[in-house]
Amino acid sequence: MKTIESVSIWDNGQVLEAKILNAYCINDNLSTSGTFYYQLLSETVDLAVGQQLTQGNLTMTGEEYQAWQTNEYAYDWVAAQLNLTITGDYVPPVPPAPEPTPEPIAEEVEIA
Repeated sequence: MKTIESVSIWDNGQVLEAKILNAYCINDNLSTSGTFYYQLLSETVDLAVGQQLTQGNLTMTGEEYQAWQTNEYAYDWVAAQLNLTITGDYVPPVPPAPEPTPEPIAEEVEIA
């Protein structure tokens, strides 16, 4: 997944902001074309992946398909088709470590 410059998406009467691009190849004939599924996703306040705002398929053919060697190339191609600007890799937030539980203090018991 990649972070992108924010894009406004109309969704059920609201304008929401897509900030994450997810894409992967769903079909590759290993000769002339590859089809990519993409999603534009919102981001939650704690920077986690939010809801899907739109999705679709794109097919790469011709010289572009022949030049495809890496995932970065594919992401750049998908972003170009959708007129998006990639700003970096999406890195999920790391939840804070839990507070350590203090060890119980053993009480000394006097034996009479």
